[in-house]
Amino acid sequence: MDTAALPPDRLFTELYRELKVLAGRQVRDFQGNVSLSATALLHEAYLRFSEHSPAFEDKGHFLGYAARAMRGIIIDYSRNRRAQKRGGEFHFTGITNADVAAPAGDEPDLARLGEALEELATLDPRLAEVVDLHFFCGFTFAEIAAQRGASERTVLRDWKKARLLLGDAMGRDGVS
Repeated sequence: MDTAALPPDRLFTELYRELKVLAGRQVRDFQGNVSLSATALLHEAYLRFSEHSPAFEDKGHFLGYAARAMRGIIIDYSRNRRAQKRGGEFHFTGITNADVAAPAGDEPDLARLGEALEELATLDPRLAEVVDLHFFCGFTFAEIAAQRGASERTVLRDWKKARLLLGDAMGRDGVS
């Protein structure tokens, strides 16, 4: 299938089964943070696709975009759920948020990971793509190398560099 010639909605239809597996993997990987089903996650991602219609070079880019969209949905869902648990449904009027500092380390790990990945994407989009394709999509390094027209060794180097940069970003007090 020549995915470069297909619009995003058609790609979504053609790759639905693969996307459903991807959604299932993400729901399992972030099990403690979400109570969404794979189908609900996938359909929410489709709604995000319908809002934006970027062009995709190939299947790998499309699946990477889908993985990022699903990851964003999971992070947003996790943040909202944590806010609700901490009284987010109530409106406080006595003290402003600026008057009270949040305790250090109170940010959920999933949200910090999302912020670190966004930071990595601005620093080096190629490295962020390797993380999305390997960690979130489940592609092997050989598959990523074939999609990129690079050697597997180059992809492994990118993976190691991305992990180091993400580890550094996650280790800081505040990921900017």
